[in-house]
Amino acid sequence: MHYQFEAIHPFEDGNGRTGRILLLLYLHLEKLLDIPAIYLSEYIIKHKTEYYQKIRNITEKNEWESFILYMLDMVETTSINGLNRLNEITSLMNAMSEEIKEKLPKVYSKDLIEVLFKLPYIKRQFLMDAGLGNPKTVGNYLLSLEENGFLKSTRVGKEKLYLNYRLMNVLEQD
Repeated sequence: MHYQFEAIHPFEDGNGRTGRILLLLYLHLEKLLDIPAIYLSEYIIKHKTEYYQKIRNITEKNEWESFILYMLDMVETTSINGLNRLNEITSLMNAMSEEIKEKLPKVYSKDLIEVLFKLPYIKRQFLMDAGLGNPKTVGNYLLSLEENGFLKSTRVGKEKLYLNYRLMNVLEQD
């Protein structure tokens, strides 16, 4: 299915991304993938020459086996990397939870930790939307979290964002 889509190349732009999305949806529909949320593009980008050569070999030489093995390796490698990253994030979340609970017991809550790990950046509104307090209270929480080294602030336009830099480090790993 993936090869056929790539071979007809129906769009002027976005065929690769669309083909990878279709592959994930197919794996999900066939109950081979619970959640279609693995990042296949990273693997293809790292092995781009090999990927295009294997597609060309199907077209020119009808060589399916090496392409199928390539695709299976892509799904397996990407899945393993995703699980490893998820485990790192879970460990980091647990560690930061304990550290915040110890250093800032009045700031700590399970809801706060969940907001801190929903995205790698936080803004005051996220905490207010989670019901963690009014603007002054959540502003004080963010300031305390920054002063204690859990977050780093930066200005983006008129808005102040707080980066969960430890989470960002995990997300940026190869």
